[in-house]
Amino acid sequence: MTDPFGDAPPLDPAIAARIRDSFTRQSLMDTLGARLDALAPGMCRIAAPILPGSLQQHGYGHAGLTFSIADSAAGYAALSLMGLGEEVLTVELKINLLAPARGDLLLATGRVVKAGRKLVIVQADVHAQRGTDLVHIALLQGTMIPA
Repeated sequence: MTDPFGDAPPLDPAIAARIRDSFTRQSLMDTLGARLDALAPGMCRIAAPILPGSLQQHGYGHAGLTFSIADSAAGYAALSLMGLGEEVLTVELKINLLAPARGDLLLATGRVVKAGRKLVIVQADVHAQRGTDLVHIALLQGTMIPA
C-alpha cells in the first residue's frame, strides 16, 4: 500500500487543530484505543489496535471496530474540506467486509470522493496490519452532511 499522504498538500493548521480536538472528544475512539494517524485536505487516517476487548467470537477484530474507525476516518476527511464553523454528521454508510480482521492493528483511510454544497460523498479503506503485512479487509462508502 502506497501512502496517499506522502504527496498531499498540508492541511490548514486551524482545520487540523479543530479535527484533532473533535477526535479527542469521541469517547468511543478512546475506548477502542484509536488514534488520529494522518490528515490532509480531503483525507484522514485512523489507526486502532485489535485489542482483546474488540474481538468477535472467532478471534478476529470485530466488524464494529472496523466500521467505527472507517466512519470516523471518512467523516474527518469530509470535515477537513468544510468551513471552520461547520460540523459533520453521517447520513448513510455501506461497508463491504472483504477479509477477516487478522493482525495487530487496523488502519482506516478515509477520503472525499465528491464534496457538494449539501452532501459529501466519502469512501474509506481499512487494512489489517500483521507485522509488515497489510491486508485490505473493508471498503466503506457513504454520505456526510455539514451540520
